[in-house]
Amino acid sequence: MQSILLVGAGGALGAVGRYGAGVAFVRLGVIGFPWATVAINVSGSLLMGVLIGLLAQTLPAWQNEARLFLAVGVLGGYTTFSAFSLDVVTLFERGEILPATLYIAFSVAASILALVFGLLLMRWVLP
Repeated sequence: MQSILLVGAGGALGAVGRYGAGVAFVRLGVIGFPWATVAINVSGSLLMGVLIGLLAQTLPAWQNEARLFLAVGVLGGYTTFSAFSLDVVTLFERGEILPATLYIAFSVAASILALVFGLLLMRWVLP
């Protein structure tokens, strides 16, 4: 139960942070190209690297709780791209170059195709 609360509370904070970052970009007049999404994905990935690197170096007693709240919750709510980036780097660090490459290609292609399918499905169901 504690794990669920940590992830949920962190996820709520991350989602609010993502929304706030998007609003900030609009207020700055950055429209057209999705720079807000790029900035969120890159900053989330940077923060994930810092967090995981810190936890790996220090091994605190509360490491699991920090990972659940900050990595899965806050950064997961802010951007799941950070988790994707961590998975890719982990595979590369293990020397699993082909699986990492396939994971990248499949994740991007399948996600875009799934979104297109969802749009087409709704256009068919709700003409």
